[in-house]
Amino acid sequence: MSCQGNIMLELTGKTAIITGASRGIGKAIALKFADLGANIAFLHFNDGEKAAETTAELEAKGIKVKCYDCNVADFEASKKVIDEIIAEFGEVHILVNNAGIVRDALMLSMKEADFDAVINVNLKGTFNMTKNIYQHFMKKRRGRIINIASIVGINGNAGQSNYASAKAGIIGMTKSVAKELGSRNVTVNAIAPGFIRTDMTDAMPEKAREAALASIPMKRAGEAEDIANTAAFLASDLASYITGEVIKVDGGMAI
Repeated sequence: MSCQGNIMLELTGKTAIITGASRGIGKAIALKFADLGANIAFLHFNDGEKAAETTAELEAKGIKVKCYDCNVADFEASKKVIDEIIAEFGEVHILVNNAGIVRDALMLSMKEADFDAVINVNLKGTFNMTKNIYQHFMKKRRGRIINIASIVGINGNAGQSNYASAKAGIIGMTKSVAKELGSRNVTVNAIAPGFIRTDMTDAMPEKAREAALASIPMKRAGEAEDIANTAAFLASDLASYITGEVIKVDGGMAI
């Protein structure tokens, strides 16, 4: 653990809800938080095998962990799962809205269903989870909300008008809710990852991956742990006076 003065980067005794945490960036955040002492309630959707693997890895760290199968795009399902988590863990201190999907296509050929699906999971899912934890944080007069946005939500990207719209919406939501909850000692921030090495980016065509890497000043992809480290900072007491911010973690890609 690192420290600054008498404030430690640690999350001992805290409970974090992390959506989309059976793999990728969400899993890296869950593992990092667990290393720092947090108990973990994580969500996945129809990803039971990976969720079981992640649960076992988290349990090995000696913290309390439970996984929940939940479609965050469903408002009532999101409410139910948050109620279950509060009943199980007693109190929630951190919410990480990470769940997301892609359905890429140029606007000309993009299907309405694919636009709706991305908006519903990425943007409305963030609303659903935030809305349903909102009162809990208000009553406790403390909390951390960390939304995973994207540099695509800042710069746009051809073939991703649905994804860019959702992530830009998350940025606007982050700033708005930060203003609403600031007086209650609840911080709300977003992380905007750039080109991060995950299963999704590993599946890209080689030429597309090379073009992406060429656009990054640091000339390499980021790792999921880079996002996890930033999330850990924002979740900790070290970031108690930071709210409404969008932190780019992109190797300079969006300079």
